[in-house]
Amino acid sequence: MEFAQLVKKFTRAVEKHDGKALASCFTPTGVYHDAFYGTFKGRAAIDKMLDVFHRDGKDYVWTMKDPVSNGKVGYARWEYFAYASTMPQRKGKKVVATGISYFKLRGGLVTFYREEMNTGLAFSQMGLPGSAMEKIFGKGARQLLAVPSAAKLRAKLGK
Repeated sequence: MEFAQLVKKFTRAVEKHDGKALASCFTPTGVYHDAFYGTFKGRAAIDKMLDVFHRDGKDYVWTMKDPVSNGKVGYARWEYFAYASTMPQRKGKKVVATGISYFKLRGGLVTFYREEMNTGLAFSQMGLPGSAMEKIFGKGARQLLAVPSAAKLRAKLGK
């Protein structure tokens, strides 16, 4: 499948709550790393992941533009990703975000997917208090600094 077609199938599956279609974009042991919910490995986990997305949100719209790939790696820019929260404490809050998607590919399927977005903008639109955001971003910072190359680079700064 051409990469642009894969990206379109991928985003439509998320919008339509079609976990099987999304999972079929991945190799059997593929990994989806979501900016909010973390890592899901394997087609069954990726299929079920959409149940969580659609439990906590509705009316998803995800438009990716400018997909590029060399057959092994692919990228696409989010024109926008939007949804309305259905979480009890955030019900009705609307979120619009931009970001970028990174795909590792093999045989036209995704082996690894990760997205980069400013989750702080999304959390702010949902009305999360600063203390909750501090907890979330603190965890992310600790995870980043657990990567040896990031910790080594940080140690070199300011010398």
